[in-house]
Amino acid sequence: MVDQLPNLGREEEMLRAMGMASMDDLFTNIPDAIRRTEDLPLPPPQTEEEIWADAQRLLGANVSLDDRPSFLSAGLSRNFVPSMVGMLATRGEFLTSYTPYQPEVSQGMLQAMWEFQTMISELVGLPVSNVSMYEASTAAAEAVTCAIRVNNRKASQKDVVYVSQFVPPHRLSVIKNYTNGANVELRILEHGEGGSVDLLAAESAAGCCAVYVEQPNSFGVLDEGLTQLKTIVGEDTALIVGVDAVSLGLVEPPGNWGADIVVGEGQPFGIGPTGGGPIYGIFACAQKYLRQMPGRIVGQSWDTDGKLAFTLTLSTREQHIRRQRATSNICSNETLIALMGAIHMALLGPEGLEKLALRVAAATEATKRAVVGVPGIQLVDPAAANFREFSVILPGKASDALRHLDEAGVNGGFDLGTWWDSMANCLLVGVDERTSEGDIAALADGLASWIREDCS
Repeated sequence: MVDQLPNLGREEEMLRAMGMASMDDLFTNIPDAIRRTEDLPLPPPQTEEEIWADAQRLLGANVSLDDRPSFLSAGLSRNFVPSMVGMLATRGEFLTSYTPYQPEVSQGMLQAMWEFQTMISELVGLPVSNVSMYEASTAAAEAVTCAIRVNNRKASQKDVVYVSQFVPPHRLSVIKNYTNGANVELRILEHGEGGSVDLLAAESAAGCCAVYVEQPNSFGVLDEGLTQLKTIVGEDTALIVGVDAVSLGLVEPPGNWGADIVVGEGQPFGIGPTGGGPIYGIFACAQKYLRQMPGRIVGQSWDTDGKLAFTLTLSTREQHIRRQRATSNICSNETLIALMGAIHMALLGPEGLEKLALRVAAATEATKRAVVGVPGIQLVDPAAANFREFSVILPGKASDALRHLDEAGVNGGFDLGTWWDSMANCLLVGVDERTSEGDIAALADGLASWIREDCS
C-alpha cells in the first residue's frame, strides 16, 4: 500500500529540525485542560459499498424542494434548469477552466464570458457588465463601495449611503461589513404604506454617494415610484437597484429609468437553489462607473491576423502587482456558474424569457388569490403588484403555521419574523414557474386547516 501522506514517517526528522524532542513539545501552547487524550469516537473502517450505503441512507433523510409543494423563496428560487445546461457546462473545456489570469488565453472561455456579459447588459439596460460576483449580497455591497469611490468627491453628503428599509437583514449585514472599515454612514430610506418608497423622504438622499433599493423588494412588491428616484437624488448620486433577474422578462429594465448600477442574484438562470450555493451575482453599470467597478470585463477585438479575438480589458484584482490600487477584494468570479446562467439564458432567448416571467407572474397572482381567500388571512400590502413573492398577515405566528404545513407535506414559505421581530405573524410566500394548481390548493388547504385547528 502506498502511503498517501507524503511526510508520514519523517516526524522525528521534522522535530529535530525544529529543536524538539517529541510531538507533545510541538503543542505545549495548548492547555492540558482542552487537549483530547482519548481516541476520536469514529466507527471502524468501511468498504466502499458500506460507505455508499450509509451515504444513501443519510441523504434519504433529507426533504428536497422537489419532494413536495414548496413556496420557500426569500432570496433563492426553486426553478427548472434545462438538462442541456448541465450537459454543456460539464464539458471538459468549461468544467476545468479557471478564471484566466492572462488577458489573451482560453479564447473559448473568454468568448463564453463575453456572451454572458452581453446578455446581462441587454437584460438590465446598461452598457457595461462584469463576469459575475459571488452572489446578490456581495454584488450590492461592491456596488455601494464602487459608487462611493466615484461620487464621494462631488457629494454634498460625503461618505453617506441610503439603503431601503426593506433590504433583507442578511444583505444589509454584508453591506455593513463592506462599509464599516471605510467609515461610511448607512442611512435608511423610508418606505410608506403599500411597500412603496416614500418619495418625499427620498429628497433627503439627494447629494449622497448612493441609494440602494430593490425591485421587487423583499416582500415581492413592484414599486412604480422607483422610476422617479433618479430624478429626485440627482446625477451625482448613484441609483443602485437590486433586481429579480427573471422579472426583467416583463418589467422595464432599471437602466431604462435611471439606474446607474444594477445588481442581483443570477441563480434563477442556470442553477437550482442547491442548499445555498454555489450561486452567482450579476453586476452591470453605466459608463461612468466602469473604471471603478469590481471584477473582470472581457472585450471583443481582433488579432494580428484580423481574426475575431477576445481579451480581458479590465481586471481589478488584489493579486496584481499594484494590488494597493485594486478596486475590489473579490478574488475570483463564479465563472462556471455564470456560464451555466449564460447557457440557460441563450436557450430561453428573448421570447422564452418573457414566457418564463409570465409563468412566474401568473403563479404569483393565482397563489395570492387562493391564500387571501382563506378566512383570517390578509395581505400586508393589499394594493401592491407583486412578482414571485407576496406577504400575508396570519391570525397567529408564522412559525406555527409553517410547522403545521410541514406536517401536511407543504413547504409553506418564509417566516418574516426571522428577519424582523415585528413581523412574527407574517408569512412570505414565494412561487416559481413550476408552481401548479395542486401546489396552490395544498397551501391554501393547509393554511385553512391550521386556522381551524389551532387559531379558533
